[in-house]
Amino acid sequence: MVFSSAYFMFVFLPVVLLLIGVLHKRFHNAILLLASIYFYAWGSVSHTSILAISIILNYLFGRLIANGEGRQRAIRLGIAITVNLGMLAYLKYANFFLDNFNGVRSIFGRSIVEFKDVILPIGVSFFTFQAISYLVDVYRKTAPVQKNFLDLALYISLFPQLVAGPIVRYNDVVNQLKNRVLSMSKAAQGVHRFIIGFAKKVLIANYVGHVADLIFGQQIDDITTGAAWLGIICYTLQIYFDFSGYSDMAIGLGKIFGFDFLENFNLPYIADSIRDFWRRWHISLSTWFRDYLYIPLGGNRKGELLTLRNLMLVFLLTGLWHGANWTFVVWGIYHGLFLLIERLGFDKILNSLCKPIRIAYTLLVVMIGWVLFKSETLEVGTEYIKKMFFMGNHDSLKIYAQDFLNNKAIVVLLIATFLAFGYGRMIIDKLKSAMSTGNAAVALHFMKSMIAFSLLLLSILYLAGNSYNPFIYFRF
Repeated sequence: MVFSSAYFMFVFLPVVLLLIGVLHKRFHNAILLLASIYFYAWGSVSHTSILAISIILNYLFGRLIANGEGRQRAIRLGIAITVNLGMLAYLKYANFFLDNFNGVRSIFGRSIVEFKDVILPIGVSFFTFQAISYLVDVYRKTAPVQKNFLDLALYISLFPQLVAGPIVRYNDVVNQLKNRVLSMSKAAQGVHRFIIGFAKKVLIANYVGHVADLIFGQQIDDITTGAAWLGIICYTLQIYFDFSGYSDMAIGLGKIFGFDFLENFNLPYIADSIRDFWRRWHISLSTWFRDYLYIPLGGNRKGELLTLRNLMLVFLLTGLWHGANWTFVVWGIYHGLFLLIERLGFDKILNSLCKPIRIAYTLLVVMIGWVLFKSETLEVGTEYIKKMFFMGNHDSLKIYAQDFLNNKAIVVLLIATFLAFGYGRMIIDKLKSAMSTGNAAVALHFMKSMIAFSLLLLSILYLAGNSYNPFIYFRF
């Protein structure tokens, strides 16, 4: 089930809200857990058992780790993490490894190994990483072991962030599982945040994503350099508004039900270095890798060489986390290499330049990376990048950027760019500062409500007339 669907908006969510509203708070966790299982089963009935197995195993692992002593705790944690990562590796990477194994065998004239494709469960990367954060937090004693099975099940399966994040740390919400407060003001904030994310997803990401798919769907030899750039600009905007929109909706839904989830995006396209980009993009993932992998490996405390190794390993795994394809592996290594280059001295050169040039550099690096992220194969990605820089075949150029641009597309692109570069937030902040008291504050609140209502109405109307409604991060 996706948030931007009629069933979610007009059936599932109203029923859950009604039950939460009329029943005593001691039943709220049970309601949310049942709703979350139903939400997951709607899109993946056959894989609901995998989610259930993950919950049961990690409940038992948490109790075992908490009851262990000394080195025994570390051994039990190691076994628990191995089981979690083993499940993830099989479900997400079995096809990838066997395909590559057969490719190597065919080079040497050996017969291929027949195997049945493993179907990837929705959201398995997200709920597996959440489970690992729980186990590590219990091991480190930064959070208490969860003795209530239903509460742990709710933490792992809570539907607002179950299938596409953000990755919620156990120690960030452990107290909220039992002692959260529902209020009209917090719910109103949540509704407003949800509508903003809904509009970002439906009105911007869906539109520019459709243009990106049309251009990337052409034969690369047939598109011009201008069309290639338009395609990757549209995809750059799509992936940001799609994923940040989903995160906004998840954070908003969390507030409605009394949870406070941490921010997952902070204007990543105004970053002035790749290092800064990863402080702003998919924050829950980058900080997860930092705290649960990079720092335990030694971080930057064991000399420059090991620091560089740790960075490359983290970004190799970051790429692999996103998908079982060499394009994602190379995308992760690509970002890791630029982080190494900046760490080895290029950051000093960057800091000597004016900020617009630093932002332009970062955007260029990120957009080239998005080509690999979007492409089905490395060969396709390489050819597309070559076309962006006037290389490759020029004999049959016939598809131009203007073939995909009409007045509506231009307006959407301008609005998306305006918002992605933070100008919308800047205007809102200035209005809040100027209209913070008295009648002005009331007028501002009324204006925000009317804008939110208009965006919701426009988004619903757009959905009713269009069937294109993907969520990019569902496949991760």
